[in-house]
Amino acid sequence: MVKTYNQGSNPNMRRPVVKEEIVTLMREQQAQNKGHLKVLETFAKEHNIPIIPHETAVYFRWLLESIQPKKILEIGTAIGFSALLMADSAKASQITTIERNPEMIALAKENFAQYDERGQITLVEGDAVDLLTRLDETYDLVFMDSAKSKYIVFLPEVLKHLSLGGLVVIDDVFQGGDVALPLEEIKRGQRAIYRGLHRLFDATLDNPGLTASLLPLGDGLLLLRKTADEVVLPD
Repeated sequence: MVKTYNQGSNPNMRRPVVKEEIVTLMREQQAQNKGHLKVLETFAKEHNIPIIPHETAVYFRWLLESIQPKKILEIGTAIGFSALLMADSAKASQITTIERNPEMIALAKENFAQYDERGQITLVEGDAVDLLTRLDETYDLVFMDSAKSKYIVFLPEVLKHLSLGGLVVIDDVFQGGDVALPLEEIKRGQRAIYRGLHRLFDATLDNPGLTASLLPLGDGLLLLRKTADEVVLPD
């Protein structure tokens, strides 16, 4: 007789997706950043500036080395860590990165002047909402790491500028785990982010024009691959 189990009572189903000791393993035992990336990582930690965590950086390095995109768009430069990581991992790529914060722009300019040895990175200053409509390039990879409530706002224009088969990587989509909670349990100041992320999930996770996957790295990555010339997103 085959024994069946009620998954709702299975204790394994209540475990966190990524246990703390596994996160520690990923951050400590995978190859560490070196050279200027290590310098920027240390600077970010000392000044409490968010950059992608180590396990995400390791994944990015693997992804970029594997697909070798020629043209990359980044929304959210910060100090330039992820742009420089992508430049190091795809040395023939040209990277356009958008940032609106004047302090971050100043730091990124310094870092690009010092470390962008092959001149791969172009920093565009301003709000992505305005700038995306002015772009005349088609990109193989888009990395979105900015205001989480705006991801769904940026996405339609991003997809217009994404090549067929191109990838979108969207960072920090789990909202520290809050996205799994009912709305009434979310603090009022965080509800715009919560609603924006759920609109993003509703628009992408079962969209016939996209192949989508959620990855539990850092605070969550949403990966999208464009599989149709025109992708229709719900209003």
